[in-house]
Amino acid sequence: MLKRAALGNKCRAAGRVTAAVALSGAAAAAHAQSSVTLYGLIDTAVRYTTHANAAGDSKVQLSNGGLSESNWGMLGSEDLGGGNRAVLQLENRFFPNSGMTDPGYPFFNTAYVGLVSSTFGRFTMGRQTNPLADAVLKTFVTSPWLPTVYQFRPEVAMAEGVWTSNMAKYAARWKDVTVELSYAFGGQAGAFGAGSQIGASLTYIPAWPLKLGAGYLDSRDAVNGSAHFKAWTAGGAWSFGDTSVNFGWAMNRQDRGFVGNFPNGPFSAPQLTALKFNTFSEREMFFGGISHQFGNNTHVAANMWRTLQDGKNQSGDGNAAQFQLLADYNLSRATDVYIEGDYAMYRGGLVGAQLQGFVGLSAAAKTTQLGLMAGVRHMF
Repeated sequence: MLKRAALGNKCRAAGRVTAAVALSGAAAAAHAQSSVTLYGLIDTAVRYTTHANAAGDSKVQLSNGGLSESNWGMLGSEDLGGGNRAVLQLENRFFPNSGMTDPGYPFFNTAYVGLVSSTFGRFTMGRQTNPLADAVLKTFVTSPWLPTVYQFRPEVAMAEGVWTSNMAKYAARWKDVTVELSYAFGGQAGAFGAGSQIGASLTYIPAWPLKLGAGYLDSRDAVNGSAHFKAWTAGGAWSFGDTSVNFGWAMNRQDRGFVGNFPNGPFSAPQLTALKFNTFSEREMFFGGISHQFGNNTHVAANMWRTLQDGKNQSGDGNAAQFQLLADYNLSRATDVYIEGDYAMYRGGLVGAQLQGFVGLSAAAKTTQLGLMAGVRHMF
């Protein structure tokens, strides 16, 4: 599954104001060109959900995001000559209903610097999206026209937090195939591998309609360095005319000794306990959807997810089925309005577990939940 070149590109795809600043240095740097791009997205919605607490009460709220997570950021690039560039990205995620920074993320959720070569590929260091998340976002993510992780995108929950800190990531492309490799440093004295993460992905994105992707992650517990949390994903998408069909599979597997002491991830061990994220030994998800564009302004989609879980203890065994319908209308190149409905059924260890896709406690406290949402999104 929920930094990032791929997500940044989606955020910038529709309607933004770009500030390009040409810098002239001394004679040795007279031909170097630098640019800074400011971008952002504000998305908020009124959302109704049933069974929003243990008593089974319903809730109406101004949501902390709707079909997208609100963010603002900066992209930098400097031409070094010979087909080489220096690049950077900073991005903050925030709640438009209160103006506060999203507490589920650091202030700059994406923060990296790196080098790009037309010959040797791309190398970046810092907090950024992991290769598994990149593979999904580039190829078989649900509702592919939508930018960023959003309120109901359950496959994001299978991507070990999507973003990883302390990461060095290398990407190389050959024709239609892109390979990504990553290593996140644990930083533990005397235990080099403890708290570390390795990742890899492979995507095939030709000019014709088929797209395929696969990814792998292996994170090690910072205290018990021999305990691993592994994730796999694979899937694809096929487009014909204005219609796109996507399908995907994802697997998460934890050793019993992995309790969430992972400094590079988005949560502490107590937070992972509250999310019921370290109660399973294996969680497997199958998902797919179909989306269609009517004319230039309207997108509609139908998506579904099926999740099976084996707990570290029997109480953690469970399953879930989730369904979604949505329609998105472009008022302009920068502004959309939308409506969305989702229905989910949770059983056993997945009741109250975080499986909706956003960062935070589960929205559902009972075995079923209906969600309805109407909102507006503006990108710049």
